[in-house]
Amino acid sequence: MGKLTVLALRAVIVVLLTGSVFVQAVLVPLLAHDLDKDVADLPRIPILLIVVLGILCAEVVLACVWQLVTKVRRGTVFSTSAFRQVDIVTGAFAAAALLLWALGVVLAPGEAVAPGVVLLIGGAGLAVLGVALVVLVLRTLLAQAVARDAEAAQMQAELNEVI
Repeated sequence: MGKLTVLALRAVIVVLLTGSVFVQAVLVPLLAHDLDKDVADLPRIPILLIVVLGILCAEVVLACVWQLVTKVRRGTVFSTSAFRQVDIVTGAFAAAALLLWALGVVLAPGEAVAPGVVLLIGGAGLAVLGVALVVLVLRTLLAQAVARDAEAAQMQAELNEVI
């Protein structure tokens, strides 16, 4: 990965993390205020908790991607230490999917939210779960690459002994 690509990706991560902090500091309190006044039918605490936990999931993913980019830049991504970050990313996406489904369950009763919106939230949860599964497949590919890298290093060592 080139230096410019790494810098661009890190800039995007910084912007996204800054945005998530803004959402936590400004928009979540505004949402809490709006839920108090405008929509009395919706349960305030579960919705706010789901939103904050969802933002936390996104922040965890961004932090892990930052660490993986650092490993790529150093040339150490094909090591067993990269599995930890990939596993955390997979878990964060799975947790985000569960949070979306929980939001759908919280919003479903009553008539404050249209059934189509609840269905869209459920579909978004399915899409996020799909991302978790894609990351899981990529983890398998990483495991194969690590195994091939170790095998190549062993073969190189044996070849050096022969020569």
